[in-house]
Amino acid sequence: MKTPTAKTKTDASKSASSKAATSKTATSKTVTAGRKVKAKSTAAEELRELYTDSLKDIYWAEKHLLKALPKMAKNATTETLINAINDHIAVTEEQVARLERVFELAGKKAVAKKCDAMEGLIKEGQDIMESTEPGAVRDAGIIAASQKIEHYEIATYGTLCAFAKTLGEDEALELLKQTLAEEKEADVTLTEAAYNSINFEAAEGEGDEDEDENMTEEN
Repeated sequence: MKTPTAKTKTDASKSASSKAATSKTATSKTVTAGRKVKAKSTAAEELRELYTDSLKDIYWAEKHLLKALPKMAKNATTETLINAINDHIAVTEEQVARLERVFELAGKKAVAKKCDAMEGLIKEGQDIMESTEPGAVRDAGIIAASQKIEHYEIATYGTLCAFAKTLGEDEALELLKQTLAEEKEADVTLTEAAYNSINFEAAEGEGDEDEDENMTEEN
């Protein structure tokens, strides 16, 4: 039987050390990636605090949406979409007033806290308008951006309803349910506008462009 040389033993030792180091590094990364998040000094400790914080978040979102919706309506070209957006502006104004009533019922002052999610969604809508020409394609993009906003609001109001129910805020729950129903209705209206005409017009426009290109190539 061949006896291992000193070099072989050294190589084996190096290999084992390398594997151990790699394993240690991987473990370290896993621990780092999965570490606990340190809460801020102002963090909510109870569900009621989280409820109030969530109200502040959506209050900011609704007030900033009121600034964004008129711009969307101005950039839309289809009458159905323009009317849907303008109608939702009036609905959103009522929702803001309703939120102020919910704050009052909770014994809190209506205060807005920046909503990063809504800020990003509104920015995305702005980017879509800047990257599309006026017409059916831009309208389709406005609908897509608007529905993302609606879905965020539906999720938020659904959660607030659950919080209000758990906390025994019955009057606030009914107000929040009303807003939730309005957001769901707005989402359906946008879907109908898209499927009934706007998306089809956008697709037909692309087809016309392809035909023009083919004719140019043939000539």
